[in-house]
Amino acid sequence: MARGLDHIVHAVHNLDAAVELYRNLGFQVGARNRHPPDWGTQNHVIQLPGFFIELLAVADTSSIVPHSARHYSFGAFNRDFLAREQGFSMLVLAGRGAPDADQFRKEGIGDFALYDFEREAKRPDGTPVKVAFSLAFASDLGANDIGFFTCQQHYPENFWNPAFQTHPNSVAGVAGVVVVADRPERHRNFFESFAGGTADIRKESFAITTPRGAIEVTTPAGFLQRFGVKAPDVSGGARLAALRLTVERPSRLQAVPELAGMAGLYVGNAAVIGSEDAMGAVLVFEPAKAR
Repeated sequence: MARGLDHIVHAVHNLDAAVELYRNLGFQVGARNRHPPDWGTQNHVIQLPGFFIELLAVADTSSIVPHSARHYSFGAFNRDFLAREQGFSMLVLAGRGAPDADQFRKEGIGDFALYDFEREAKRPDGTPVKVAFSLAFASDLGANDIGFFTCQQHYPENFWNPAFQTHPNSVAGVAGVVVVADRPERHRNFFESFAGGTADIRKESFAITTPRGAIEVTTPAGFLQRFGVKAPDVSGGARLAALRLTVERPSRLQAVPELAGMAGLYVGNAAVIGSEDAMGAVLVFEPAKAR
């Protein structure tokens, strides 16, 4: 089964600073949420149709549960990631819950118990509602600095809201994510299993088209050539480097980085914000393709 992009986790040291960054870039940022104590994390969500950016920080490490043989600890992973750096820490695809966990086990990319949790959310008018999720984790041994899981939503009507998906910068969707690795071909089997798709193999890279956005894996040199900014350090394994977003009104592309007081870099028709300005992440704003 093909799985589309669901969300990406942008792990940061200062959650308030991350909210300010994204608001200055023209995004509508949701209210702060608190995860279960065994995660120790808090977040803000930026919604797009069918996809969201999760701004996340570790708030309390005292109750974080460690990894164990069949338990993947969301909190421990992000705690350890933030001890090294900031940036995109986790790639999440739309999921089906238990069937995903079973498939990952059979295909040798994860033998983890399904994780179920729920929390309170709020509608635009402040009314509290319940949201609940089932997470199926996977693992690529050559990408220990990326967390992978699928997410099944049990009350999607309480989570997704068109009122949260309209942004002053006119960003209206996700085009894809970009992973950087010294040898992309070593990760092809994992990503084909994780995404449930077939890779389009290119020179020193490959891409998988999903039902929502693309997953691309390229070399650091290929990343620099394409986006004009330096890729993350891959000495410890593959890294989740960039998020590609589509902009409905291309006239606003140049204004996006300027809103945040950044010079920006323009590659072709895209505006690129490098990791030094975007708290360890690379953000790419592209004109939406004509329908």
